Amino acid sequence: MTQGTTVHGTVAEGFEAVREEFAAFVAEERDDYEGQLCAYVHGRRVVDLWAGEGADGDSLYGVFSSTKGAAHLVVALLVQEGTLELDRKVTYYWPEFSAEGKGALTLRDVLAHRAGLVGTDTGFSAAELADDRALAERLADQRPFWRPGTAFGYHALVIGALTGEVVRRATGRTIQELYEERVRAPYALDFHLGLPVSREPRFRTVQPMLPTPEQQAVLDALPSGPHSLSAIAFNRHTSEPTDLVALPNERGVRAKGPASVGGVASARGLAGMYAAMISEVDGKAPLLKEDTVAEFGQLHSVGYDLVARTHKSYGLGFQATADTWHPFLGAGAIGHSGAAGSQAFADPRSGLAYGYTRRRFAFPGGAAPENEKLVAALHRAALTT
Repeated sequence: MTQGTTVHGTVAEGFEAVREEFAAFVAEERDDYEGQLCAYVHGRRVVDLWAGEGADGDSLYGVFSSTKGAAHLVVALLVQEGTLELDRKVTYYWPEFSAEGKGALTLRDVLAHRAGLVGTDTGFSAAELADDRALAERLADQRPFWRPGTAFGYHALVIGALTGEVVRRATGRTIQELYEERVRAPYALDFHLGLPVSREPRFRTVQPMLPTPEQQAVLDALPSGPHSLSAIAFNRHTSEPTDLVALPNERGVRAKGPASVGGVASARGLAGMYAAMISEVDGKAPLLKEDTVAEFGQLHSVGYDLVARTHKSYGLGFQATADTWHPFLGAGAIGHSGAAGSQAFADPRSGLAYGYTRRRFAFPGGAAPENEKLVAALHRAALTT
């Protein structure tokens, strides 16, 4: 292991195997690896590790779709309080949404990726992708790409704009404002939907994937028609296709924190948010009641994802973590991965809250493969300590 990939940080007694697993993985990675791992059990931090030259536990990374977890925690809080109702039609809050046959869609449909509204026919500009209100305005006029409610597909770049507009119409506040006020600031979380200029020096720019020749062959073999649902969902069908890697490297995206993909976080911030969701932390009661966690973690869309073109599972605004990634976790585990390899979740049955970040895009995208062994080691320790 080179000096640049020395593992730093601490683990609680009984979690030494997690450090060993992390160190073993880091030793096999490229010399320029950077990443962080953090976990809580029943509100107590038990793992806080990082590796990489120039990185530390306070470094901040673009976490792409792990952002959706923060955004939809806000939605869950509003549902819990009765401000939003899952089975209300979206048009109750947002009348303009009824255009092009979308009038029957409920908030539950949108949260479960069943709206068929993964993008627009002509795509979005870079400025629109950074601005949830601009996205919502465009999407209100768009005809769905499948009959709403009949199937599901990952609304990768837009689900936070759709749910965020419902939140704004119902409360007069944005998801970002409510998250800052009710979640991030009270817990001093390093998980931002809108990164202040003062914290910019801690941001580590996302680095592109460096696939092996064998991995590149796999990527090249993926179906990628320019007008496919996948291309539309990831805004690759425009004259200026979106470079997903570069998104969080744009200051405008970091500043506005679009609720689908614009979050910036450390592993401490990711794990800390999910710990606060399900556990008492620093004397504060859990943010969500057990019934709310169960509702949002309940399987809603399971099977063939029309965008991802593979098996996927979603709760409400969250991935169904046990079915999608780690089947040994408890039923109802709730969280979200991010394109570069980040992962974050809460497992209410074991009290486990997990956060992982990395700087360089991992193959093949989504939760990085190392999460499998890291989560397994952590889960074993959590159950036996």
